[in-house]
Amino acid sequence: MELINATKMQAGYTLGMEPSGREHLVVVVKGTFELPRRNEAPRLAEDQLALVDADTFTGEPGFSAPVLEADYAPWKPRCDVLLTGSAYAPGGRPVTHVPVGLQVGSTQKAFNVVGDRVWEAGLVAISPGPPREFTVMPVSYDRAFGGLDNFHPDESKHSAYMANPVGRGYHRKLKGSLIDGTPMPNTEESGRRVKMPNLAYRPMAFGPLGRGWESRLGYAGTYDQHWLDNIFPFLPSDFRDEYYQAAPADQQIPYPQGGESVALLNLTPEGRTAFHLPAIEVPVVFFRKQGDRHETHAVVDTIALAPDAGLFTMTWRASIPLRRNIFEVPQVLAGKMSRAWWRARELGKTYYPSLAAWVHAKRSGEEGDES
Repeated sequence: MELINATKMQAGYTLGMEPSGREHLVVVVKGTFELPRRNEAPRLAEDQLALVDADTFTGEPGFSAPVLEADYAPWKPRCDVLLTGSAYAPGGRPVTHVPVGLQVGSTQKAFNVVGDRVWEAGLVAISPGPPREFTVMPVSYDRAFGGLDNFHPDESKHSAYMANPVGRGYHRKLKGSLIDGTPMPNTEESGRRVKMPNLAYRPMAFGPLGRGWESRLGYAGTYDQHWLDNIFPFLPSDFRDEYYQAAPADQQIPYPQGGESVALLNLTPEGRTAFHLPAIEVPVVFFRKQGDRHETHAVVDTIALAPDAGLFTMTWRASIPLRRNIFEVPQVLAGKMSRAWWRARELGKTYYPSLAAWVHAKRSGEEGDES
């Protein structure tokens, strides 16, 4: 299949499958934008980031926080808003804690970032140790509440905090000798401090959730002996599309239309960064073998901010159900082409965007004939 990319952004395609087994052809377009300065509009970055083929992590896959999820999800019911970055002390002056916030449209999320600290286990009680000062602190699920309680020598007493198994600070067994001096989380909910290692706290970060974590796993469906015997390799009937959402529920928004306000608090050295999302239409045309075509507009279903790099990305997605297989759609156009291109296509002629392109093609053909 030929994918014509007329967007000045990155584009690719994949196949998605419903639980029924029906396949969809999915087209993905991702644009990389520079974080604008005050009173400026975002603009496309000169270097466009490539589409992500596989999930990336801060460390060992599955044992560290996800950084970027693969761009080839078949579809998402809502738009994920994600951010990977750091908390900055106001004015660059060292602090022991700082509030951070992210707002896109009418959705906002805020929590506190705290300096490095450890659990202190005395003879009577367990309590948080004093936080150290910092000027810049990474914000990720590695540093949020959670993790593995694998400190006991008896492996049968190990456990994981499945809301965030890669975090820090969680202990199910309150034995002082196993807890004293172990790291505490660097993030916590506003108004609810982390005070005990065996309580349930919301892991606070802005990045993607792991595919096997508690909040996503419930959408993945049931993979039992019945599935193995009767349904494999297809998805189980109770699979839900919400599984494809990489962001936590409080970072999912309706598909943006462009123009939505974005604000970052203490997530850049400037303290507050604000701008509006660009309004960009991404038409997608699926050309079928029989000559008919399906025209649609891709929707923005992922916004990933990387303020430390001064960038953010927006990902558009469109799909079409296939009657039999991918070969019934020989060509797809993503973006807008000129009237001349459409006319050349209707006449069955080759389109040349300029006279120079025509001359180059003619010379290349002549050279090929001579050889």
